[in-house]
Amino acid sequence: MNFIIVGCGRVGTELAYRLFQKGHQVAVIDQVAAAFNSLPTDFRGRTVEGEALASDILRRAGIEQADGLAAVTNSDSLNVVVAHVAKTVYHVPQVVVRNYHPRWRALHEAFGLQVVSSTSWGAQRIEELLYPTFAKCVFSAGNGEVEIYELSVSETWHGHTLQDLLHAGQCLAVALTRAGKAILPSSEERLEVGDILHLSSTMEGIETLRERLKASQGR
Repeated sequence: MNFIIVGCGRVGTELAYRLFQKGHQVAVIDQVAAAFNSLPTDFRGRTVEGEALASDILRRAGIEQADGLAAVTNSDSLNVVVAHVAKTVYHVPQVVVRNYHPRWRALHEAFGLQVVSSTSWGAQRIEELLYPTFAKCVFSAGNGEVEIYELSVSETWHGHTLQDLLHAGQCLAVALTRAGKAILPSSEERLEVGDILHLSSTMEGIETLRERLKASQGR
């Protein structure tokens, strides 16, 4: 596949090299030639020096044949404009934009773009890791707005129903694994010690569940 990476900073360098290692054709655009020095010496993709908003630069990078473009500079305004042009003018099938400052994330989303906000997501993951471990995050959707958590059922909840545990639908059960077999559980499923639950939840929902579990341990 053919990919264009706009911005050859830390994120752009890592992304370009990962795609290159998987056998894809990669072109990296940056307006500062020295930025390409950060690419590994065995990188064999193309480097295009120039302003990413210039149509001739985009064409030199192969945008008319591109399967995907990622705008990952440290300028939110540049990222959103380049991504919008790629999507609406050149009809690139897959366009992803990096959100550098959380304040401007709504701007990216207003354009209907796929957004990755490393600052927002990173802060949330650090917050989760600071809490005592009771449920492990195993998958994060979007920028962490919804995540999948893995929870082992303790003796306190043995015999209770799934509805008792989750209460008011703030978390949704994705799967229940018992003795190595996974099922899609109903709300009336009675829990057993050692059951593994996978729960879909927002940060607020998992925090509420955390408090309920903490309170139940003090019974």
